[in-house]
Amino acid sequence: MNSKPGPITGSWLLTPKVHADSRGQFVESFQKGVFAEQTGLSIDFIQDNEVVSHQGVVRGLHLQNDPHGQAKLIRVVQGNIYDVAVDLRANSSTYGEWFGVELSAENQIQLFLPKGFAHGYSVLSERAIVQYKVDSAYNPQAESGIRYNDPDLGIDWQVDNPILSEKDQKLSFLKDLNS
Repeated sequence: MNSKPGPITGSWLLTPKVHADSRGQFVESFQKGVFAEQTGLSIDFIQDNEVVSHQGVVRGLHLQNDPHGQAKLIRVVQGNIYDVAVDLRANSSTYGEWFGVELSAENQIQLFLPKGFAHGYSVLSERAIVQYKVDSAYNPQAESGIRYNDPDLGIDWQVDNPILSEKDQKLSFLKDLNS
């Protein structure tokens, strides 16, 4: 696995080795020991999630408030997405800053986000299958988020006419969020 720190401290971009031949390919997408060795982090992921979405869908920006925060390891197994993370760690020097990165089945890049980041993505391909690991269970009472079109963030989701859930359309703006 090739790893490098992400644009905001605490985030990581990870690219696993792809073993390909005439039959297809094999990818070891996560190995706890290798992850710990390369990032210096010991994470106990407890759940895997898979989401199927169509082109133009924007999901997020979602987070779980403390003490139910979730670290995430995100990967795309089909298609491509524009993945966005916003730093909401209360004592972070980069609080309120965001970055985006394209994740795809082709580039195999995975994004690790520690607890305290809001996360979302837009689907750039006709269809995308996104898988992500979390280190704590979802808690509906801890659910929070930031509206995708928050003017203070100014995120270009790289899609025209975004398709959003009713819930995501009603999320708070960053300035109204209690971190």
